Amino acid sequence: MVELNQWHRGRLIDHIQLVVADFEACKRFYAAILDVLGVPLVEGEGYFFADELFVTPGTPLTGRAHLAFQAADESMVQRFHAAALVAGGRDNGAPELRDYHPGYYAAFVLDPEGNNIEAVYHGPARRSAPSVVLTDDSQA
Repeated sequence: MVELNQWHRGRLIDHIQLVVADFEACKRFYAAILDVLGVPLVEGEGYFFADELFVTPGTPLTGRAHLAFQAADESMVQRFHAAALVAGGRDNGAPELRDYHPGYYAAFVLDPEGNNIEAVYHGPARRSAPSVVLTDDSQA
């Protein structure tokens, strides 16, 4: 049973990508708010990111968002893809190794609104913890 005063972070979302029309304005905006939050913004050639947030310039080819979920292994990526298609999703990239980095195994589907949804397995890795557990201590 799930405790109602606990929330898990760090086990579901791998990354979120925003495709923005005014890249420079968004870079200034996110740099300012991330600075306040104490999270560094890292710039690359045609993109910037901060932890799970990845931002690129352009016009979205799919819906308003790209959301990538963490998968524990390649089998989970395959099951994600199959379940999404049965549940009304549209194929946007069958499960396979991608060239983003060695070991990047992912599948992509479009949800009913056209958003690009991904499941990704980055290859064997050791997690420091299964998740960060936040507990509401105000009710204690």
